[in-house]
Amino acid sequence: MDRLDSQHAARCLKSGGVVAYPTEGVWGLGCDPRNEAAVMHVLSIKRREVARGLILIAGDEIQLAPFIDMSALSGDAKARVRDSWPGPNTWIVPASVWAPAWITGAHTGIAVRVSAHPDVVALCAAFGGALVSTSANLTGEPAVSTADALDPRLLAMIEGVVAGETGGLASATPIRDALTGATLRA
Repeated sequence: MDRLDSQHAARCLKSGGVVAYPTEGVWGLGCDPRNEAAVMHVLSIKRREVARGLILIAGDEIQLAPFIDMSALSGDAKARVRDSWPGPNTWIVPASVWAPAWITGAHTGIAVRVSAHPDVVALCAAFGGALVSTSANLTGEPAVSTADALDPRLLAMIEGVVAGETGGLASATPIRDALTGATLRA
């Protein structure tokens, strides 16, 4: 499969497609979080229940604004989150009333990250917003850190692979609860 630049990948995303792209530690699958059909396709690929919810990734906090309610956080909690961004830190923050149920799942919060990874920043800028970010692996298979390790079965179900490399983390980013500070995934 040919590698896509961020502009071509953004066109795929805007037309409802799913792409694989490098993140800080592992390859991710992404789509337009506002496109229910695209999100359902990602969930089908992953064999993942809607109720579990999905992570959103962005190049800046403004791209997350339609999905999150930062005003529901205390000043200390907001500072804790914002001081860690941009960077490899995923936070569960209160979801806005406009966040789609196919993203939040059975939760009142939503997992979000403002990334410093240049490929993620470029892709989100070209797309014009936040993207779904879930690991680019089939259920039960390990997450992968190189494009060459992407499963051919997964590649057959997506529209493209963004050119680039992961940011070098040894695993997926940690997930913490913004309300409590508790670590949910180390």
